[in-house]
Amino acid sequence: MVAAGRHGVDGRAPIMVRLWDRAVLTLRDRLRRVRAIGGLAVQAGLAAALAWFVAHELLHVSQPIFAPISAVSTLAASVGQRLRRTVELIIGVTVGVLIGDLLLLLIGTGWWQLVLIVALAIMVALFLAGSAAVVVQAGATAVLIATLSPSVRDLEIPRFVDALVGGGLALLVTTVLLPLNPLRVLNRAARPALDLLVTQLDATARALAERDADRARAARSELRRNKGQLQAFVEATQGAREASALSPVHWRDRHGPVGRYAQAAEPIDRAMRNSGTLIRRSVTLIEDGEPVPDALPGAVSDLAEAVRLLTRQFAAAVEPNRAREQALQAVRTAGQAYREGVGFSGAVVVAQVRTTVSDLLVATGLTQGEANHLVRGAFGGLEGQGVPQRG
Repeated sequence: MVAAGRHGVDGRAPIMVRLWDRAVLTLRDRLRRVRAIGGLAVQAGLAAALAWFVAHELLHVSQPIFAPISAVSTLAASVGQRLRRTVELIIGVTVGVLIGDLLLLLIGTGWWQLVLIVALAIMVALFLAGSAAVVVQAGATAVLIATLSPSVRDLEIPRFVDALVGGGLALLVTTVLLPLNPLRVLNRAARPALDLLVTQLDATARALAERDADRARAARSELRRNKGQLQAFVEATQGAREASALSPVHWRDRHGPVGRYAQAAEPIDRAMRNSGTLIRRSVTLIEDGEPVPDALPGAVSDLAEAVRLLTRQFAAAVEPNRAREQALQAVRTAGQAYREGVGFSGAVVVAQVRTTVSDLLVATGLTQGEANHLVRGAFGGLEGQGVPQRG
C-alpha cells in the first residue's frame, strides 16, 4: 500500500509542501522588507509635503513640483549619502541653468539647439563631478530651460528654490523631525553578514567533526554570498556617521557605541575574508584525509560563538568583553589542536583562526598590536610542527 499523509500520493504532497514553505518564506521576506523601509516611507511622505508647503505657501513658487521631487530624491539616496545628494541636486541644477541660459542667449531655441544644450550640460556635469545624480539633474534642468524658458518667465529661480527647499527639508526630516537611530541602522545592516558568518562557521565545525566534505563545500559556497551584505554594512557605517553628525539627538553617539561600531566595518570585512580562507582549507583538509584533532572543530565552533557574542554586544551597545574572551578561547583551542598534531591544511586552518580572532579583537576597539599580543599569549607555545604565526 502506498504511504500517504505528508508524503502524499505519487509525490504531489511534498511538492505542495515545498511550494507552501517557499511562499511563507517569500511573505516573511517581503514583510521584513516593508518593516525595514517603513520609516523611510513615512520620512519621504512628510518631507515631500513640507517641501511643497514651504515652496508654495511661504516662498510663493506657483508650481513647486520639483521641491517634493527633490525631497524624495534625497531620501531615496543610500543612508549616509543624503547630504551629498542634496549638494549634487544643487550642482546639477546650477550647471543645467547656466548652460541652458547661455546657449539660449547665443543660439536661440529649436530641436538642434536642444541637442546641443543637453549634451553640453551633461558633459560639463561629468567634468565637474562625475556623479550620476549631478548628470541627471543637469540634463533635466537643461531640458526644462531649453523647452520652457521661451514661454515660462524666470524659470531659473523657482528651479533653484525647489532644489534647496526639497533637499534641505529632507535633511531636516531625517535629522530633526524623524531622526534615524544610527545604532539601529548599523544593527540592521551588520546582522545579516555576521549571522551568515556564524552559520557557516558552525557548519564548518560540524563538517570537520564528521569529516563531511560536502557540508564544508556548502559552507564555502554560502559564505561567498556575503559580498552584497558587507557592502550594505559599509554603507550603513556612512549613514550612522551622517546621522550622528547631523542629528542633535544623536550627537553624543559619535564617540560612543556608534563610533566604535562604525569603525568595526573594516576589521569585520577582513575577518570575513580570513574565515573564507579557513573554510576553503577545511574542505581541502577533509578531502586530503589529513588528521583532525578533536580540538580543531572546537576552535572553529568557539570562533563562531565569538562572532555571535560580538553581534549581540554591538546590538546592546555594551563593551564587548565577553566577545573578546570567547575569541581568545578559540585561539586557545586552536593552539591545543595544533599541539595534538595537524597536517599542512590543518596548520592553515589554525593560522586562520588566529588571524580571524585578531581581526575580531580589532573590531572590538583594540589596536592591531594589542590584538596580536593577546592572540600570541592565548595560543601558547609552538612545539612540534611549524604553524604560520601571523596574528
